[in-house]
Amino acid sequence: MSGREKLRSLSDIYRFLRMNETPIYVVTPTPFNLLGLDEWVGGLEFINYFDIFDGRHPRVFVPPRTGPVEFKSMEDVANYLVAHPAFRARIRKKPRGKAIFVMFDEETEELCAEAGVDVALPKAALRTRLDSKIETTRLGNEAGVASAPNTMGFAGSYEELGALAAAAGLGSDLVVQTPYGDSGRTTFFVKSQADWDKYAAKIIGQELKVMKRINHLPGTIEGCCTRHGTLVGPVMTDITGFAEITPYKGGWCGNDVSPTILPGDAPDRVREMARKLGDRLYAEGYRGVFCCDFLLDTDTHEVYLGELNPRVSGASPPTNLITTIYGGCPLFLFHLLEFLDVDYDLDVEAVQNRWKEYDHWTQLILKQTEDKVEMLTRVPQSGIWRMNDRGEIAYQRSALDLTSVGDENEAFYMRVYGVGEYCYHGADMGCLLARGRMQSDSRELLARAKKWNAGIKAQFESVPLSAMTAIVPPVDMASAKWI
Repeated sequence: MSGREKLRSLSDIYRFLRMNETPIYVVTPTPFNLLGLDEWVGGLEFINYFDIFDGRHPRVFVPPRTGPVEFKSMEDVANYLVAHPAFRARIRKKPRGKAIFVMFDEETEELCAEAGVDVALPKAALRTRLDSKIETTRLGNEAGVASAPNTMGFAGSYEELGALAAAAGLGSDLVVQTPYGDSGRTTFFVKSQADWDKYAAKIIGQELKVMKRINHLPGTIEGCCTRHGTLVGPVMTDITGFAEITPYKGGWCGNDVSPTILPGDAPDRVREMARKLGDRLYAEGYRGVFCCDFLLDTDTHEVYLGELNPRVSGASPPTNLITTIYGGCPLFLFHLLEFLDVDYDLDVEAVQNRWKEYDHWTQLILKQTEDKVEMLTRVPQSGIWRMNDRGEIAYQRSALDLTSVGDENEAFYMRVYGVGEYCYHGADMGCLLARGRMQSDSRELLARAKKWNAGIKAQFESVPLSAMTAIVPPVDMASAKWI
């Protein structure tokens, strides 16, 4: 510690962060994940690849592009930005700072060390180990957080998978997961030889988590591991697999933040699950924010651990929005305190109680569902949009953060791609955040969600590619996920 006086109240913490002079660089494809944090933290700026505000955001720096670049992952974008000469020139003029990423790897750490920037996140090697669904299950068991009935092992054939499941009493209707990757693309439903044959190439040779298939409601919660204990954010349910919004079966479409959708004391049990897991992660050497998925068994109302995302996540925007509006302090502030040179006291329970009451909100992640690759010639502005009584939407006003939404007819929209860039099958066309719900209790997409999705996508215009096109689309387009 630096010898600074210990922070002893939330007011002290607010003042310290507001007056912070340590440069903090949020290095991500877009400012989506931590948008609005700059209003709480001095010295913070977003280093982005996509200029989603068209130069209007005073805390966003987009290095000039020098030519076509191929990105296969968010790690590639992080490495490109950290190595960019314009970013290097920018940080040389300032004191030694700290960098925050969503996804990064060992190369990112080396580039940051070379540039003279500290990564304000747990080490990439630790994150990678914890990211394994096998390791998550083990740590959850040690923390007293149960997963759905499961077993671990290898299977080279459908018969071997069946024997593995039978030994654990899982039946024949199975959910099979490989250790790494988005659950929407690495989770396989197998109950026949035909199912096995369809997925075998993606399963054989990897250690598997084999689960009994249950009727469930999927959800998400973010937490933050601190020296004073684990803080957890609002309980969200997932919006997944709607063909209007995403081309991926079971793919993530967003989050439903509702205090009423889970029965009885289930929200408290979800929060307790996340707290226990966070405390176990801290003992493992992990500090700061994490996201964990949960499954609510709709037949028994048991709560099970799903998977762990040891990072800033796609659930971070609604988490920080809810903890800001209803609790007066975004969860991510406590992540920063773990990585800044300061000591502080914190009554975890007192802060946690501020975040238990909140209203209905929805986050939708809009993807291109058409199977085409074209160049964009018109794109919608990021900011506040409004829907009229006929279901038509129109741009209302500029806004630089998520808290500017008024009533339930308004929504904050943040786009990704600009004019001259590609749209393609599965491309992230932006994020929409609105008051109220877009999904029913029975997990059906509400009419207003369909209208918002169609209305935003209608704002894009594109043309087929020409032979002279200079921009290079992602080689593996399915992996090019920027939100």
